[in-house]
Amino acid sequence: MLLQLVVNHPEAIVTIVRNTPVWVWGLLAGLLALGASQLRDRTASLMRVSLLPLGMTVFSAWGTLSALGASPHLANVLAAWLLAAAMAFSLLVPGRAAAQFDAARRTYRLQGSVVPLLLIVGIFMTKYAVGVELAMAPQRVQETQFALGIAALYGAFTGIFVGRAARLWKLALRPATVGLAA
Repeated sequence: MLLQLVVNHPEAIVTIVRNTPVWVWGLLAGLLALGASQLRDRTASLMRVSLLPLGMTVFSAWGTLSALGASPHLANVLAAWLLAAAMAFSLLVPGRAAAQFDAARRTYRLQGSVVPLLLIVGIFMTKYAVGVELAMAPQRVQETQFALGIAALYGAFTGIFVGRAARLWKLALRPATVGLAA
């Protein structure tokens, strides 16, 4: 419905944006700053590299439950979220992190990447678009395909974030690779 509206009446975007609460733009600005900070090479502690995937998992779960918590398909929604997260995680975790871990300092040397920024924007845009869609057509929450698709998308974002972090965690757990590029 939202996509159809925007394609057929692009002027509706102005109305949608105008009716968006101001705090949403503050949240977007903060998320963009967080994502932009990932663009440059940096060092980070184990705790710090764990916070972003944890925060984005919470944001993803919140997005799923706030949008689909009233769905009659809630059990299937949660299963779709978990399955998509597990699938994305399992595809990413076997790979190698493009980082170095310094065991003495317990810090990582991380290469800058656009991927976290794109994932953050993806989760935000999904939450925004689903919120607008459900504001315009609340009955969509009843639709099985809509509910499962949104849940799977949120789950995939979570799996990607956690899978990327797990690659880093593996560096800290393998003393034989300490200080070596992965």
